[in-house]
Amino acid sequence: MGEQNVKPNNDEATQQAFMKSLLTEVHALERMLELGLVESGVRRIGAEQEMFLIDKAHKPAEKAMEILDVVDDDRFTHELGLFNLEANLAPHRLGGDCLRLMELEAQEIYKRAREIAARFDCDIALVGILPTLTKDNLSLESMVPTPRYYALNDAIRALRGDEFEFTINGIDQLAVKHDNVMLEACNTSFQVHFQVSPENFAKNYNIAQTVTAPLLAAAVNSPILLGKRLWHETRIAVFEYSIDTRSKIHQERGLKPRVHFGDHWLEESVTEIFKEDIARFRTVLTTETEDDPLGMIERGVMPSLNALRLHNGTVYRWNRPCYGVHNNIPHLRIENRVIPAGPTVLDEVANAAFFYGMMAGLTEQIDDIRDHLIFADVKSNFLAAARDGIRAQMNWFNDTHLPAKQLVLEQLLPLAREGLQEAGIDQDDIDRYLGVVHDRVTMRRTGARWALESLEAMNGAGTQDQRMRCIVSSMVEQQSTGKPISHWDLADYCAEQDWRDSYRTVGQFMTQDLFTVRPDDIVDFAATLMDWRHVRHVPVESDTGKLVGLVSHRSLLRLVAQGRVGKDHRVTVEEIMNRTPLTVHPDTPTVEAIRLMRKEKLACLPVTRNDELVGIVTEHDLIIVASHLLENQLANQA
Repeated sequence: MGEQNVKPNNDEATQQAFMKSLLTEVHALERMLELGLVESGVRRIGAEQEMFLIDKAHKPAEKAMEILDVVDDDRFTHELGLFNLEANLAPHRLGGDCLRLMELEAQEIYKRAREIAARFDCDIALVGILPTLTKDNLSLESMVPTPRYYALNDAIRALRGDEFEFTINGIDQLAVKHDNVMLEACNTSFQVHFQVSPENFAKNYNIAQTVTAPLLAAAVNSPILLGKRLWHETRIAVFEYSIDTRSKIHQERGLKPRVHFGDHWLEESVTEIFKEDIARFRTVLTTETEDDPLGMIERGVMPSLNALRLHNGTVYRWNRPCYGVHNNIPHLRIENRVIPAGPTVLDEVANAAFFYGMMAGLTEQIDDIRDHLIFADVKSNFLAAARDGIRAQMNWFNDTHLPAKQLVLEQLLPLAREGLQEAGIDQDDIDRYLGVVHDRVTMRRTGARWALESLEAMNGAGTQDQRMRCIVSSMVEQQSTGKPISHWDLADYCAEQDWRDSYRTVGQFMTQDLFTVRPDDIVDFAATLMDWRHVRHVPVESDTGKLVGLVSHRSLLRLVAQGRVGKDHRVTVEEIMNRTPLTVHPDTPTVEAIRLMRKEKLACLPVTRNDELVGIVTEHDLIIVASHLLENQLANQA
């Protein structure tokens, strides 16, 4: 998230002063480009490793600040969520053993993070979205307590003027309504940087946009969010929504979200992107700025352009331009943000090698990518890759349309190989990293497909919470071996786990796939529904999903006893339902729910959130809970 010394943009004078600095810094950058002061002729690579912290139950562990207090390594820093960590890898010139050095450092960071996490009974998971995340992990209490994050959350909520609300359709459907930016913390990635010459920035940036879709198709590793099977790279959808500052009227007008791929090619200069983003997106934070960046240039001191970098850090293009200064030499980088974390460090560096190779190869072979593809097709490829992964269909040169698997294997891996060879990368490293991508694509064993196929193989065993824990358990175990995803076994339903953590609250095991009736339905329908579904209670809900009552088999029996059922009697559900059933919240402890049911002699408890029906817990569910816990206790004793 970048600079932490920020202030909210909450008064007119501060906003005006910051905007003036921002405009001045754009002119300063243009001046540096005119004078040839931005480093040219050097290609460097770098990366940022994001990761999840998990506890012994393979669920998010909010231990980031405790770990950072003892890690004693400046490469580590926090991210938005208390269950996230980030580490910055050293840059290297593109060539020789740079990829091997990147992998060695990433492996060292991964090992170091696991060692420190173990002191807090935690571990590390490398995955785009952690399958065991729940909405409970996405409150402000789970956000790293820094002024930047609080200011960002307040600013984005103020701009939007409403809750975040969206739907993602995949194998399942997820409808989300949320009141803060913590949805962004669902995502972790392996962000790669590529320094390019300023005179070739537009050409290189357009190539980066073009190769992002096949790169993503081969790398997808985020198919599950809040228990739902969605896109193969659900990060793409959820990140766009989580930082969406657009009000409803702005959405109707087609204003871009702050997270976006873009809608057109870059024409000549990096400043086109900065100017467009300043014009389109309001400043949400401010920071200390340099008094006279143009005067600094005249004195031979290269400015940091703090305002420009801060604003750029609040607009999240999937290929983002970056400006930096090292040893008084400014440079430009392209930050590719689409590669998810995991499944292993080796897979991540292989993805980076594929990206750098395609960039280098196309830069050498193509004068202008715009002569070969229209931008609409490039953007369509990106969305298809996010939804379908390696099964996506791609638009490519010469108006061809082919599967991503075929495109990668037949055209882009050979292209990447040539690009890395041209850059002087060691041949053994080229073979190693591109071989990892080749095997993964050939077998269609991306991280996303591994997770989805593992869930399918479990065939509905246990509860959803248990299946997600099994996925993460197997993931952590296999990624610690270092074997790439193409060599992984599918995750099994791990019956030997301690399941107590899967039954602590009713929300973890309640029935969510509910059959309900409305108040004006006839009781014949309610009775038939009970018969068909073999249930003894049917919730009554309004058209908006509010729980308004409960119909039980006993109420139906009473109706029969009273002789009110017959072809001439049309009794409605509203006449016999219990209008004030006792309910519990998803976060209600299981023990508390059991006590309530025993005390009130209840056979079921509807589960509600803000009066909306979200599930139901019955005696049968609690019998299953008891049997699982008893089996677990006996297994531990054995």
